Amino acid sequence: MSAVFDDPNLVASAGLVPVMRLAERVGLHEVVSERVRVPGSVGANADVKVASIVAGMLTGADSIDDLGVIRHGAMPKLFGGIRAPSTVGTFLRAFTWGDARQVESAAREALVGLVRQTPVLAGADERVFIDADSTLGRVFGHAKQGAAFGHTKIGGHNVRLRGYHQGREVWLL
Repeated sequence: MSAVFDDPNLVASAGLVPVMRLAERVGLHEVVSERVRVPGSVGANADVKVASIVAGMLTGADSIDDLGVIRHGAMPKLFGGIRAPSTVGTFLRAFTWGDARQVESAAREALVGLVRQTPVLAGADERVFIDADSTLGRVFGHAKQGAAFGHTKIGGHNVRLRGYHQGREVWLL
């Protein structure tokens, strides 16, 4: 059983409005326009297509077909430029490894814009989080829950051991 929002006056994911407004304020469209260059006609309007993907993911879409959720009900009245799942799917399928790296670069730049717009990371210039030590603690026996094989160096040699990954975090103030 599933709910369908086919009434043009209903909005299933109204919480998307402030999140996408924040994305506009941090410059998501501009950053994607500057950094993402997918060749051919499928790469046209990459900023709108990426924003459609982000909006779909925020509403629970986990596949290209699920991106249709942003076209239901009154969503097109709230957001201009929503693309069809087939259009976004063609866009994504045209990606090369380099295109994916361009999107990663745009995401990093948008994150910097988000930090500037929100006080969530206030004091980040005063504290640093470092993963100082990453070790593999050995375990013996096959029934130990959570244990897996991992690689470590012993005496300058790479060794594959069964154990737990034990990360040690350190806060520097």
